[in-house]
Amino acid sequence: MVLLLLLQLIILNHVHVFTYATPVVIAYLTMNFQRGASRVGLLLWGFAIGLLYDVFSNTMGLGMCSATLLAMMQPFLLSLFTPRDAADDMVPSMHSMGAHRYSLYVFFSMLLFHIVFYALDAFTLSNWTLTLIAMGGGGLMAFIIVLFAQIVIPKDD
Repeated sequence: MVLLLLLQLIILNHVHVFTYATPVVIAYLTMNFQRGASRVGLLLWGFAIGLLYDVFSNTMGLGMCSATLLAMMQPFLLSLFTPRDAADDMVPSMHSMGAHRYSLYVFFSMLLFHIVFYALDAFTLSNWTLTLIAMGGGGLMAFIIVLFAQIVIPKDD
């Protein structure tokens, strides 16, 4: 968690897609909880992860709200893309879910996170095209980073 937060704060907060969208990959921590995890635990971890991001990046609650909402929606999103015969303690990964299902799970999770994050950031419809570019660009870039990390980082099998 500390390494991902440092990567986000030092490197990724300075990467701007289309000069407006910034990929926020801290949502990856919320997405990786096992299938049968406690709802209260998920919400508390999502809140804490978002709070840490907000404290160090000065986003005033955007990360906390987005990460908490993703933590609330994680069991639903995971149930959409997990095979029915999967174990209750399965941890989402390319290895456990398959490349296609995991890619869809990551795409929709990152898109949800970035939609909430940038909708709260803009909080207006005056520049709705820039907000849509930020949502899509940030979500897509975070999706690519998470898939790249899943491929590069060795598995503990």
